Amino acid sequence: MAKRSFAVIGLGRFGSAMATTLAELGHEVIGIDSDEEKVARLSDVVSQAVQLDATDEKAIKAAGIQDVDVAVISIGENIESSLLVAMLVKDLGIPTIVAKAITPLHGRILERLGVSRVIFPERDMGVRVAHSLVVPNVLDYIELSRDFSIVEMPAPPEFVGRTLKELALRPKYGLTLIAIKRAKAEGETTNVAPAAEERIEEGDVLSLLGPNERVSQLDALLRK
Repeated sequence: MAKRSFAVIGLGRFGSAMATTLAELGHEVIGIDSDEEKVARLSDVVSQAVQLDATDEKAIKAAGIQDVDVAVISIGENIESSLLVAMLVKDLGIPTIVAKAITPLHGRILERLGVSRVIFPERDMGVRVAHSLVVPNVLDYIELSRDFSIVEMPAPPEFVGRTLKELALRPKYGLTLIAIKRAKAEGETTNVAPAAEERIEEGDVLSLLGPNERVSQLDALLRK
């Protein structure tokens, strides 16, 4: 994975988690916030932690964020500041801008300002939790559309010891297996696009793509 550079503006819970994860993945990260305590918490984690007002154009230029590959705007409830920072960052010519939005209107304005990707962390987490309540065996969930998702589920006992060819997941369940996660002594491995001869083992976690209705049917099988 190529090393990239990121600026994370706003080091609240979402921003600090984003900055920490990016740093742990080996990327260069500039963390920016006006709160001295938040900056201090990440000073030993990211490449550079800077206390400044991100709405101050001279200050953010001095921090060098115009040279990063990606800017993440993670400013909390202050929508005005979020929009102002988005405009400043866009003017600096940063190729990719990701911004956190609080409301749908906030998100639409960010898109019109030229933000590459708008995310709604609270809404997205709400969707994930709701699906985990309705389909208890779903370990993780990514919504592709209203009717289709990618989910992670433990392999049902009925699958263990059988090959993917024998299981015929697509004809029988209407689901496509895209990866298998497996715990081993040396750590977890992920087999992406496994071959038809791959045999399911106890403890495997399956990444499945398909209609939500079919996911629910598989969940019902797990609960029997």
